[in-house]
Parts: sequence; structure tokens; C-alpha cells
Amino acid sequence: SFSRQYAHIYAARLMQMRPLLSEKAQQKWGSDVLIRKLCDLQTGEQCCIVGTLFKRMGLQPSILREISDEHNPLPQPARAKYISDTDELILEDELQRIKLEGKIDRDKCVTGSVIAIYGAERNDGKFTVEDFCMADLPPQTSRPALSSDRFVLLASGLGLGSSHADSMLGLQLLVDMVTGQLGDQGEQSGAATISRVLLAGNLLSQSTQDKDASSKPKYLTKKTQAGSVEAMRLLDKLLLQLVTSLPVDVIPGQYDPTNYTLPQQPLHRCMFPLSSVYPTLQLASNPFQANIDGVRFMGTSGQNVSDIQKYSR
Repeated sequence: SFSRQYAHIYAARLMQMRPLLSEKAQQKWGSDVLIRKLCDLQTGEQCCIVGTLFKRMGLQPSILREISDEHNPLPQPARAKYISDTDELILEDELQRIKLEGKIDRDKCVTGSVIAIYGAERNDGKFTVEDFCMADLPPQTSRPALSSDRFVLLASGLGLGSSHADSMLGLQLLVDMVTGQLGDQGEQSGAATISRVLLAGNLLSQSTQDKDASSKPKYLTKKTQAGSVEAMRLLDKLLLQLVTSLPVDVIPGQYDPTNYTLPQQPLHRCMFPLSSVYPTLQLASNPFQANIDGVRFMGTSGQNVSDIQKYSR
């Protein structure tokens, strides 16, 4: 149904961002700049438009294209990037859309960005961009004054279950350092200032993902164990050492046993029989938000950043 699509999310975000970008446009191009909607455009008139970017990409994966019997496409090789010279930039608002050309680099743009552009519509129906601007970061709330230094440790990509023999040694050294069991007195006093640990995704290795398991006959997998089972057992033991000393937030990532698409739900507590009994273990969602010592932390495990790299240059 239509309610399960993303259109209403894009529309709500555009409504929230339009006043901010209109003010930004007036600061950049003058208070007398004309701010139009697409339905009010007039050919040749210099004006500003606020809308959402859509990037039409021929190399972008499409499930509809893959299952289409009409086109019978050949299997495409895996790509590190989906950009090409035939990509098109389109700006759309609540009612219409228009193709963009001119002084805007399509390779650096991604779908979903709310942007203000300045230029004029040509006779062929395309909009020539002379300049553009985006909204600034929102005002930051004042941070509380701390009487002493406190730190938050960020770690990701632990890669448990990989074939590297030295991976567990490095992780154990990290745990010993955080818990104050490693180093001299100065290093231990530095570790004592760590107030929280954030494990930001990809706790398991990509090698634990057996994509062929669902298609194999049952008699071939009856006595085999998924690679993620032993990796989760190792993760539980590492977390047990950490949560006895300080609070730990566990955020799922691309290769972790939870739903694949964002927002990812927290890992289930039954996967951590040893460490889940401690209240210092917090199983968080991805994206993540928390208030630590009066400071607001927000972030993700990085899938959105990886996707932006694939769809831009």
C-alpha cells in the first residue's frame, strides 16, 4: 500500500526544511529573491526553488528490472559504485518535478537531499542551475561543564568469526586496556576516564554470512552449525568482561543477526546469556541515540555512509 512507501517521509521532511532553506536562500542571494514552487515557474524568470533531489541512475540495482520477463536482463557484476555519465538530476516538490542542468555536480549529489537552487527554466522545460545552497547544521545545545575529563570509546568492525588468527588477540588487548588490566599506572588512569563504550556495528565478520544456507537441501545442513553461533558466543564472553567494569552499548550493523534494512532493531538479549544479566549492557537500535553525561550522541553503524559512497563520487 501507499502507506508503506517513503513518499510521506520525504514530503514531511521537505515541509520542515523549506522555511530553513528559504531563509538561507535570502541570506545568500538577497532578501528580494523570488522563491517559487515548481507549479508557479515561468520560463526565463530568475528564481529560487526548494525541493528534494532525485538522482536517476541506470546502474542502480532494481528488483523490478531483475524479475522482468519482458527485458530478460543478463546477470550484472557486483559494482563498487553505481554512478555513470548518463545519470540525471531531478528536483521535485509536493506536486511536480523538473530536470536540472548547469552549475551543480551530479556525481556529488544523492537522492533525498533537500536543497535550494537558483536559476531559471529554459524553453525545453529544464532548469538551469546557477547556484545552490543547503541547510546548515542545527544549533548545538550547550554542553555541561565537566569537573574532570571523561571519554566515550567508539569501536566497530570487530569482525568476530573471521579466519584471521590474530583477531582475538587484538580484541582481548582492547578489553584489557579498557578494564584497566593493561599498561602502566598512567595508562590505567587514562582508561579510568572512559565512562562508556559504544560498539557501533559489524561485530560479526562477513564470513559468518552463509547466503547459500537457505537454498541447500536439509540433509546437507542437518549436522552443520551457522558460523554466527560461535561468533555470538565469543562476543558474549567479551561483553561479559566489559560490562562488569563500565556501561556498554551494542549497536547492530550490516553483518549482525538482526533485520537487514534500517532502522535495525536491537540484538535480542537471549543471544547474550552471560552478559545480559548485567544492567550495564544496553542493546540499542541502529540508528542510535543516547544522552551520556549530559551530551547527546546520535549516529549509525555506517550503512548510510557506505551507500552514499556507492551513489556519489
